[in-house]
Order: sequence, then C-alpha cells, then structure tokens
Amino acid sequence: MSFERPSFWQSIPPAVRNLLAINTILWLATDFSQPLLHKLGINISLTDVLGMHYWQAQKFQIWQMLTYMFMHGGFFHLFFNMLALYMFGSPLEYRLGTKRFLLYYTVAGIGAGIIQQVFWSIDFHSFIVHYNNVLQEFPNDVVEILAHFNSQLNLPITVGASGSVFGLLLAFGWLFPQTELFFMFIPVPIKARWAVAIYAGLELFFGVANFSFDNVAHYAHLGGMLFGLLLILWWKKQGKWQ
Repeated sequence: MSFERPSFWQSIPPAVRNLLAINTILWLATDFSQPLLHKLGINISLTDVLGMHYWQAQKFQIWQMLTYMFMHGGFFHLFFNMLALYMFGSPLEYRLGTKRFLLYYTVAGIGAGIIQQVFWSIDFHSFIVHYNNVLQEFPNDVVEILAHFNSQLNLPITVGASGSVFGLLLAFGWLFPQTELFFMFIPVPIKARWAVAIYAGLELFFGVANFSFDNVAHYAHLGGMLFGLLLILWWKKQGKWQ
C-alpha cells in the first residue's frame, strides 16, 4: 500500500488556493492585455472597470466594491498580498472552515472599501461644495461644469487585497496570539498579537500623516481590520467563534 504525497499547490486549502489563482490571473490579464487592446484600438482598462472609484465619480459601479480586491497595481503589490494571504489565510481556513473563511475574507474586503469611500467623501467635501456653488452661480453651464467635475473625481482609484489581508492578520492574531512571526528588517520574532497592534498603529499613523509621497490606502487597511473585528464579535455573540 502506498500513499502519494500531495503537491505544494494541492496542500493549500481550497479557498486560499482559488483566491491566489484568481488574483494572479487577473493581474496577468491586466498587465498583458492592455498593450494588445491598445494596438487593436480598444480603449478599455480592466483596472478602470474593476478597480474601485469614488462613489460620486462617473466611472463608479457598485460591483467595484467587490472586484477591486482582486486587482493589483504591480507585481510586488500582488506578491506581498498573496504571500500574506497564503501565510495567514491557510491556518485560518483550516480553523474556520472554507465557507466561514470566505465570508470573513469578503466582509473584510468590502468593509475596507466602505471605509475608503467614507474618507474619500471627507477629503472631497470641500471640492464638492465648491462645485455646487459654481453650479448655482453659472446654471447655464451645468453640462460643462459637471463634465469637468466628473473628470476630476475619476482620478482616485483603489485596487488590491490589502483590506482583506489586514482582516486576516487581525483574525490570526486573535486565534493564534502566541505564534511568533518574523518580519523583514526585524531580527527578533514578534508574537502575533503584538504584530497586529503594531500594524494597526502604523496604518493609523500613516493615514493621519497623509504624506504627499504616500499613495497607500491606509484607512482601507484599518477598515478591513474593523469589519473583521465586528464579524468576529458577532460570531462570538452567536457562539460560533471558539
């Protein structure tokens, strides 16, 4: 009697394995299809269609609140998110089960998008007030003004699985608080619960600092943690979280 050892790919739990595949396929499709579409004269961008725009922008569609988390801006963006998904997602899926893991991952990702939209709304508030005043002053030029308004609001776009990944990090720290993790540039191991606190603190700091060179959606990361926490607390209340 002989047993065949599963390959590395087969040893990854199904939800994590499929998420890794979907994210990678969409990144390849985005990266390699764009030059071809441009040569064919087709002016379509997958990032434009599936990435998340500001909710008052002309290009915003409701499905982007889900699809944005499967899109990535570059190889390293994809690589580090997928590495974290594999590292933290695999033990979580084994512990929670595939269905609950997928629900948690999705809720954290959508929650991250909601929080990003909230902070975009705060950032754009004065911008919108200004255009409303212009519309009242020049009502006959409403078409041109709205066209310019929408073109300005099409600028921000968010992509990436980072919100979901930060939600996974929170759940990992909750379920495996004593697990020691190693991070780049830090020569000593850090317990998971402290790593979660450090990451949350850094995200809050960079979000508030709002450095001009920083284009990372830090509040979205915190949103993934927040909605992950809310789901965990709801599960605990129902007795579904051990």
